[in-house]
Amino acid sequence: MRNDTATASAVLALTGGPANVRHVTHCLTRLRLTLADPAAVDDGALRGLPGVLGVIGAGTPSLQVVLGPGVVDTVTAEVERQLAAGAGAVEAKRGTEAPAAEPRAKGAAPAALRRIANVFVPLIPALIGCGILAGVNGLLTNAGWLPGLTPALAAIASGFMALIAVFVGYQTAKEFGGTPILGGAVAAVIVYPGVAKVTAFGVHLSPGQGGVLGALAAALLATRIEKWCRGRLPGALDVLFTPTVTVLVAGLATLYGLMYAAGAVATAIGTGANWLLTTTGPFAGLILGGLFLPLVMLGLHQALIPIHTTLIEQQGYTVLLPLLAMAGAGQVGGALAVYVRLRHDTTLRTTIRSALPAGLLGVGEPLIYGVSLPLGRPFITACVGGAAGGGFVGFFALLGEKVGATAIGPSGWALFPLLTGNQGPAPAIAIYAGGLLTAYAVGFAATLAFGFPRGTPRSTPPPLPNRTPADTA
Repeated sequence: MRNDTATASAVLALTGGPANVRHVTHCLTRLRLTLADPAAVDDGALRGLPGVLGVIGAGTPSLQVVLGPGVVDTVTAEVERQLAAGAGAVEAKRGTEAPAAEPRAKGAAPAALRRIANVFVPLIPALIGCGILAGVNGLLTNAGWLPGLTPALAAIASGFMALIAVFVGYQTAKEFGGTPILGGAVAAVIVYPGVAKVTAFGVHLSPGQGGVLGALAAALLATRIEKWCRGRLPGALDVLFTPTVTVLVAGLATLYGLMYAAGAVATAIGTGANWLLTTTGPFAGLILGGLFLPLVMLGLHQALIPIHTTLIEQQGYTVLLPLLAMAGAGQVGGALAVYVRLRHDTTLRTTIRSALPAGLLGVGEPLIYGVSLPLGRPFITACVGGAAGGGFVGFFALLGEKVGATAIGPSGWALFPLLTGNQGPAPAIAIYAGGLLTAYAVGFAATLAFGFPRGTPRSTPPPLPNRTPADTA
C-alpha cells in the first residue's frame, strides 16, 4: 500500500535532510528540489526507494525525483509539511533565496534550460485549464449553442493568456533570486496598452510585443539590477531606491530594446516552425517525434514551453506539440509489446498495467523509468514508433493541413480537446488520431522485432531493480 508520508520522509533523508533543501516545487510527475549541497544526496539509495521511478540532475543543485502523476502532488505536499514542521529556518528560506548556481562542470547549458523550465512549469495548470475552456468555447461558438455563455467563456479562457507576461516575469524573478513582484511589474510593461504611444527604432510598439520571451528577458534584467543595487545601498536607501531603480532602468530597457528584439525572435520562431513543417514536413516529424523521449528522460522537455507559448500567442496554437506527443504514443506501443512478449514476468506486467493509463494520457515518465529505459532496447524502439507517428502528422503538414494545440501540458488522448489547425478542429483531430495509431503500431512492431536480444525467452531474466507489484500498483 502506498505511503506518501514515508516516501516524503525518505526522500528528505536521502537528499541531505531538511536543512539541505532550499526550494520545493513539482510538475506533473516530478518532485523538484533545489539543494544547498548536491554532494549530500545518496543517489543510489534514492533511486532504489520504492515508488521512485527515476532521478534526474544528480550532482547538481536542481534535483528532480520522478514519482508519477497523482503521487507527486501528495508527496510534495508532505515534503513541504515536514519542512515547515521540523525546520522553521529552512522554511523561511524556501522560495526567498536564490537557488545555488549550477556547477559548470556538470553542464551549464542543461542547468540553464532546467531553470528556464522552472519558470514555466508552475504555469502549466492554468495553460491547460484555459486551453480546454478555449476549445470548448470554440465548439460552442461554431455550433451556435449557448450564445449567452460563450462571451463569458471567452473572457475566462483568454484572460490568463492576455496577462501571461506578468506571470512569467513574476516566476522568473522568483527562480533567479529577485523579488517576484518586481519581475512582474517590469514584465507588465509589455502588455500595458499605453506602450502603443512609445516609438522604438522608428516604429510604434504594440501591446504584447515580444510576449513571454520579452517578459523573461525583462525580468532577468530586473533581477540583475536589483541584486546590483542591494549590494551597494544602505538599508534606509535600499527600501526606496532599489525598487525604483529596478523598475525604471529595466522598464526603459524593455521599452527601447527588449520588446523589439524579443518580438523579432518570436516572429522568427513562428516563421521557422511554419517553414519547417510546410517544407520538410515528414522529415521534421520524424526528428521531433523520435528525439522527444530522450529530452523527457533528461528532464529538458519543459524548456520547450517558451517556444510553445510563443506560437500560441502568435497563431492561436502550437504546431510542435502534436508532433512531440507522438513520442509518448510510440512508447505505449513498445510497452504493449513488452507486455505481450514477456508474459511470464508478472512484476514487469504489473508495472506496465499501472503505468499504461498515464502513458495513454501523455504522461510518459512511469513507462520510461519503469519499463523501457531499464530494458534498454525497448526505449530505442519506442523512439522509432514516435518518429513514425511524427512523420505521419508532418506529412499532412506538407500537404497544407496543420495540426496544433491551443494549450500545452497534456498529450496522448488528453490532447484531443485542445486540437485545432488551419482547417479547423475536425481535420486536426483525424490527423492526430492517425498519428497516434501509427506510433502505437510501429512502436509495438519495432519492439517485438528488435526490442529483445536474439533468443530471449518469453519471460524476462531477473525482475527490474527496486520494483515489486506492491510498489507499482
